[in-house]
Amino acid sequence: MSPRAVFLALVLPLLLAAAPARAADDCVPVAGWVSPGGQRLTASDVLARAAKSSVVLLGEAHDSAEHHRWQLQMITALHAQRPNMVLGFESFPRRVQPALDRWVAGEVSEAEFLAQSDWRNVWRMDPQLYLPLFHFARMNRIPMVALNVESSLTREITQKGYEAVPADKREGVGRPAPPTDAYLDWLVPIWAGHERPGAKPAKTDRNDPEFRRFVESQQTWDRAMAEVLVSATKRPGAPLVVGVMGTGHINHGYGVPHQLKALGVTDFVALLPWDRGAQCKNLVAGLADAVFGVAAPAAARAGERPRLGVYLDKAPDGGVLIRQVEKGSIAEATGIREGDVLVEMAGVPAKQAGDLVEVVQRQAPGTWLPLKVKRGSETLELIAKFPARAK
Repeated sequence: MSPRAVFLALVLPLLLAAAPARAADDCVPVAGWVSPGGQRLTASDVLARAAKSSVVLLGEAHDSAEHHRWQLQMITALHAQRPNMVLGFESFPRRVQPALDRWVAGEVSEAEFLAQSDWRNVWRMDPQLYLPLFHFARMNRIPMVALNVESSLTREITQKGYEAVPADKREGVGRPAPPTDAYLDWLVPIWAGHERPGAKPAKTDRNDPEFRRFVESQQTWDRAMAEVLVSATKRPGAPLVVGVMGTGHINHGYGVPHQLKALGVTDFVALLPWDRGAQCKNLVAGLADAVFGVAAPAAARAGERPRLGVYLDKAPDGGVLIRQVEKGSIAEATGIREGDVLVEMAGVPAKQAGDLVEVVQRQAPGTWLPLKVKRGSETLELIAKFPARAK
């Protein structure tokens, strides 16, 4: 059976499935396509346009299983039309590219792949969310490319600025295209609302030097991913390059799309998932080329792994640096603050981010986890209390 026939027989029925009738304020029906700020679209039109492009960007909320199911569905549909394909993943920094090559070639097991790609430290999401995508690439020998850079690079740029980081430490990333005024206006409230350890309350001023360094850091991240995507389009046969990344790098064309244009690639398509119940006021023209309605993220289920609610980095002098604490999280309730350095968990030393991730994921509902953190010159003992499972 031809790839086109397989596509029509297996994929289109899923994408074209009629959505149940919804309330009038449901701006994107589940299983339906919408042009932000415009009209409803058909799956066949969206896929036809995407398959003819050079690059397709697929957004995600990293911890949403539904978003990753949608991504797999899209990749499957696009592969049926453009089997010469390359898949790029934000989840991997460039240094682990050899591990991706070995995985696609079938040379390593799943466990070996996760270990060699340093998954537990570089991404730290549940690998089960992404493994169906990785297995699809392996089964069809679709090259996988690492789009990201080390978090230490973007962190250093945030602290010092792009020019202050020596060129030989930028991982080959070129100078990003200047940000648009609209992007700066969009980032200001995000930056202003971010509590940074030891910093005074942020001013809503896009000319603030600290804010500009933050922008340079975000743009370096976007530029790095755009450069790898563009390089992949130049492989033999001009493959269709699909980038899998967080929606924040795609929204409104500010991030990766802006850098792609600066690199001379304009024939790309940006597609996003849209959770049922999301605020329709955010569905504005220019958000993306099209959005696809998916079910809202499910509430915590019996088998769902617990989350502490922190973003981590390696501390310079040992331990794990708490880079950010999520509002309303267990970490916030525990008293953990940004800038704290975690040194011990239930008596076990914390040497790298993956150590904490593994301990938290083993934590049962309704249990307590003793933590020891350094805050300046103080060493504090805290107790993270994981809520009992809802009945």
